[in-house]
Amino acid sequence: MKRRVVVEIDLKALVRNYRRIAEHVCPARVLCVLKANAYGLGVAEYARALAKAGCTMFGVAEPYEAMELKRCLASTGGRGKFEIQILSSILPDEIPAMVKAGVILPVIDVSTARLISRAAVRAKTVARVHFKLDTGMGRLGILAKDALDVMEEVASLPGLDCEGIFSHCPMAYEPKDPFTKRQIALFKRIVADAAKRGYSFKKVHIAASDAINNFPETAKSPFNVVRTGINLHGSFDPYGRKALKVEPVLTLKTRVAQVRELPAGTTLGYGRTWCLNAPTRVATISAGYADGLPLALTNRGFVFIGGRRCKIIGRISMDYTTVDVSDAGDVNPGDEVICFGACGDDSITPDDWAALKGTHAYDIICTLGNRVQRVAI
Repeated sequence: MKRRVVVEIDLKALVRNYRRIAEHVCPARVLCVLKANAYGLGVAEYARALAKAGCTMFGVAEPYEAMELKRCLASTGGRGKFEIQILSSILPDEIPAMVKAGVILPVIDVSTARLISRAAVRAKTVARVHFKLDTGMGRLGILAKDALDVMEEVASLPGLDCEGIFSHCPMAYEPKDPFTKRQIALFKRIVADAAKRGYSFKKVHIAASDAINNFPETAKSPFNVVRTGINLHGSFDPYGRKALKVEPVLTLKTRVAQVRELPAGTTLGYGRTWCLNAPTRVATISAGYADGLPLALTNRGFVFIGGRRCKIIGRISMDYTTVDVSDAGDVNPGDEVICFGACGDDSITPDDWAALKGTHAYDIICTLGNRVQRVAI
């Protein structure tokens, strides 16, 4: 059976976005972040499209994702040329399998590095690692004050190729944010001091999507890699600059379930939050908060029906949403509804929903329900 709610993924737009980002940051290289099943949209199609477009570096959050991505990339025929990196942490029992699989691992402390070293020696291989520095995120990694001492201790361990160093910014969505500027300066100083001690790195990166847009210096020496996730989808943090000329990749569609003429005085939905002040043509559409429509769209969001913007009226339910279609022409059960996406010269984006919800596009994309069919176009 065809699903009632579908999110279409425009792979050509995805590839165009990747190439625009790569051109924007050149000569730095782009690492595409496909964690959480490509933010819930289906990592296989994303990985194959990006690999064919020339991407060779991919980032994930944990080992299961790394192995799933490795299988997807193997099917492209480029066995051996792709690099998969875990960007967060690695747990002790996960290390041997990841070393054997050749996944690039984060060093977040000396004890983790020792375990990776032992696993590499046992496997008679060399494990590639990146030092993960905490320069202000406060979440994971080596504290800046300890960085040089940790590097010195880890560099002496056998079986390790300490090829990279990276960090992450909590405030890069704010253009000219002074905290981010201090982070960048601190990170660069650590890299310079490490060089004085004889430690150099093939890969140096601090920029994710926000920093690429708001802090262009993070794509210039000593930095030579940037990480991008949300910009691949054509979305941005709502507060930052939009330096990248990327385009929306996603279209969320559903269908009309019923159309009725309702009299003045009718109240709609749970809580009776909307009362019709005149006779109104109301369509009930087959999508609700279980499919990813935020409750924040209640009485103020829009969808496209019949080529027109139609206002959401009444509280969004789990499975259905009521919409004013008085100006949408002839609307019938089964007609297509665009919840977000382009409609002629107009569009509704995940960023628009995020603004109404007071969040960011990651939250919107990651909360599309599990009954929403993902279709790669």
